[in-house]
Amino acid sequence: MRVVLNVIWLVFGGIWLALAYVLAGVICCILVVTIPWGIASFRIANYVLWPFGRTAVSRPTAGVGSLLGNVVWILVAGIWLVIGHVLTAVAQAVTIIGIPLAIANLKVIPVTLAPLGKEIVPSDRPFVTAYGAYAGGARR
Repeated sequence: MRVVLNVIWLVFGGIWLALAYVLAGVICCILVVTIPWGIASFRIANYVLWPFGRTAVSRPTAGVGSLLGNVVWILVAGIWLVIGHVLTAVAQAVTIIGIPLAIANLKVIPVTLAPLGKEIVPSDRPFVTAYGAYAGGARR
């Protein structure tokens, strides 16, 4: 079912949203000082291309630097990308088939607003970070 949803997502909004993130990433990388935001934008573009079956989790090592960087991101590109997600979600919600896509679109908004200090992991292992560390506290 994930593959079907991802293919429908890709056709009905995912490719355009990913291109918007890539554009933001290229602009950030051209302005050398904002390269960390560019890398985060490329990471989110990858997530937006194929979101079902993956989720975003907070990186346990994220600190004040990520928080301040996210404030800058919101002002520079985050708000525009959020507007794109909301408009796409509204268009997708018009049809019954598009409702799950619209919900997924709205779930990406927190990552769009605060990309620094986040990483994308498989949904079936949300507490294991990309580095293999356990991010959910004490291991059970």
